[in-house]
Amino acid sequence: MLKCVLYITFFFNLIPCVGNRGTIYHRCLFQKDITFKPNQNKNTPTSKNKPLLFLWREDRYNKEYKTTFSEICINKSYCKRITEPERAIIGYIATFIGSECDWDGECNSDRSNLKCKLLSALKLGYQCSDTHLGFLKKWFKEDYKALKRLEDCSTTPYTATIQNTFEKMELTHKNNNFYVTVYASGINSRENRSWYWKEINHFILINKNQVKLLSNKTIYLKKK
Repeated sequence: MLKCVLYITFFFNLIPCVGNRGTIYHRCLFQKDITFKPNQNKNTPTSKNKPLLFLWREDRYNKEYKTTFSEICINKSYCKRITEPERAIIGYIATFIGSECDWDGECNSDRSNLKCKLLSALKLGYQCSDTHLGFLKKWFKEDYKALKRLEDCSTTPYTATIQNTFEKMELTHKNNNFYVTVYASGINSRENRSWYWKEINHFILINKNQVKLLSNKTIYLKKK
């Protein structure tokens, strides 16, 4: 009896979050727990003292469903002048964290048409496509750990039971060093569990055509 009560409570908590295909927006489970506001330097160049805000979330009202959803926002102005090394670095990080990924039409039998918001902004095609992975393998060709991890590229839509997503991303650039700070969150809707973490990634430009991930530090955060 207790299990039934818990299940019913969980289900009704999700009802306001039904998407346009009858699916559930996982963000609704915890969109009130972590909120990051965009700062004033979205369009300034990256520097040691002034990180550039590249990705953040904003609450936007949906007239059709008469409710507010938390959506990923990307610094489009900076995307217009982003360098190729930065494109590779952000594309690498985007490979393993979701950004409102959804099938472009019906899902192909080989799951080759998953469109992700961040990869699209970087003009890297579908998730795990030749366009996406081919570009990254070229830039990380001397980083064997990164190449090994790219072999685990997965196609997970935003409707999946277990998934993760971006909350915020900041970039800092000094000489040949690139620092990317990421806040992200994950969910297991079957078990009604969610988690949050912060990543600090340090990349270096080896030469004009190659980058390497020097370090990655992950810090799990408590739910607010």
